[in-house]
Amino acid sequence: MKRHFSMLRDFQLADWFTLGNAFCGTGAVFAALRYGQDGQVRQLLLGMALIPLAFIFDALDGRIARWRKTSSTLGRELDSLADVISFGVAPAALAYACGMQGGWDWLILSFFVCCGVSRLARYNVTAEALSGADDKVPYFEGTPIPSSLALVVVLAIAAWQGALGQQLWGGVWQLGPWQLHPLVLLFAVSGSLMISKTLRIPKP
Repeated sequence: MKRHFSMLRDFQLADWFTLGNAFCGTGAVFAALRYGQDGQVRQLLLGMALIPLAFIFDALDGRIARWRKTSSTLGRELDSLADVISFGVAPAALAYACGMQGGWDWLILSFFVCCGVSRLARYNVTAEALSGADDKVPYFEGTPIPSSLALVVVLAIAAWQGALGQQLWGGVWQLGPWQLHPLVLLFAVSGSLMISKTLRIPKP
């Protein structure tokens, strides 16, 4: 039994906050699925409320790691995996639950998630090269994936106003064999900004 929990003993305090981030993101995905089962909007709003909480955990884990001077490759990889769940997969699942279920919606939401994964992979590869003497990356190339929190805020406002399913803002377009909800284009823009190499944002 001790052998099974040996990895957990290697976790630093910051890593537990990172796991809190992943826990919130996973809960948001489950909430989206639950809404698809019973149609209770409060389930959807609960899932959306977990994303800002994930954002808080994500902000705290880095600060704690720098404060305790315990940053590690394990912590960086944990952070990226948690961010994929909370700020990539979860927002896409919430958007789908809100009604973005056309064929073009699927493609764009999948594109958004793939952009987030690519953004994090590129950051992990280039972070060491970009960091200076203080071991801190001075800027982001492209928008960081937690910026998708803004998309969740938009979805939460729509859900609060009952603009879900057939009432989704912007309506629905029939383009060829598939449907497109114009609101999903926000995800296309967000994903494109993540993978931009010309956009540089100072890192706090």
